[in-house]
Amino acid sequence: MKKLLSTSYTDTAFNIATFLLRASLAFFMCLDHGVPKLVHFSEWQHSFYDPFHIGNRWSLVLSIIAEVFASMLLILGLFARIAALILAFEMAVVIFLYHRGRPIGSYEDAILFFSGFICILLIGPGKLSADGMAGR
Repeated sequence: MKKLLSTSYTDTAFNIATFLLRASLAFFMCLDHGVPKLVHFSEWQHSFYDPFHIGNRWSLVLSIIAEVFASMLLILGLFARIAALILAFEMAVVIFLYHRGRPIGSYEDAILFFSGFICILLIGPGKLSADGMAGR
């Protein structure tokens, strides 16, 4: 009981926690958001949200790069802070531009993803990552 109420932690527990946070967020971002965009690219390329006025197709391409490729980098822990920054930026666009004026219940998952990616950006990928094993 004493250990359960303690605020201390071991380096091993911290590294396992950062791995689980990093891998689970990136896995679900890729699986639930990125892969459907990749699969339905031809259907969505003409109607995808275009916040920066670069064209619907290019906005979809950038979203796929973030949600699939940056997520893969984050799962591996390779260039993890850059990948987390890209994904946090995308979630900020979703929260503040795409869902502007809508009830919070319609974008609470985007807020959770954003919070998790900011945490990874701040604490780093941990030692159980390609970056951590390379000593970066």
